[in-house]
Amino acid sequence: MKHGPDIARIAALLGDPARANMMTALIGGQALTAGELAREAGISASTASSHLAKLTDDGLLVRVRQSRSVYYALAGEDVAALLETLMGLATRTGHLRTRPGPKEPALRRARVCYDHLAGELAVTMLDSLIARGVIEDRDGALSLGPDTGFLRAFGIEAEALPRGRRPVCKACLDWSERRSHLAGSLGAAVLTRIYELGWARRTKGARLVTFSAPGLAAFEGWLGSA
Repeated sequence: MKHGPDIARIAALLGDPARANMMTALIGGQALTAGELAREAGISASTASSHLAKLTDDGLLVRVRQSRSVYYALAGEDVAALLETLMGLATRTGHLRTRPGPKEPALRRARVCYDHLAGELAVTMLDSLIARGVIEDRDGALSLGPDTGFLRAFGIEAEALPRGRRPVCKACLDWSERRSHLAGSLGAAVLTRIYELGWARRTKGARLVTFSAPGLAAFEGWLGSA
């Protein structure tokens, strides 16, 4: 008899193409209805409901009820991180979609991963914060460094960041860059602050994060001071 986590069950859930398409549609942190997810997967509503029940019962998705509508969302940041890792593995091993879409270069540049920034700019940001000592990297385990004043000047109070089951700093493997970007409550706070400053905005209904020209200059200037 085998003991320990049953990764085969999770792998089987994600191994179905329809379920995989629905899961990746939610990686941006948004909640979608069963009908919207059925269209993403190219399946009927009844088939989608069956898949969604399995994903929810096994803890990969959660149901969110609002008024008379029911939405589905990823059960947590760890689920989004798993999907990002699998996407990176699929890219490295050559298992790519036949129609990457016109927005692929922009998505590789900057996008949302659950509730934090991903893509080339996010990887560059983490490198800069580590070089500055704002974040310490111990063999892939991230933690806050002693220079919390840098974050305070940016508008983030490190001491006020939630500290619970979710870590403050977490490395999340970026599927397009194949290196880590910043997740955790700090990663979410940084992206929120970027929005507040007007440097970038998220495209409605998509994962794409678009920086304005002045916003990108300000972002790069901030990293240059890191």
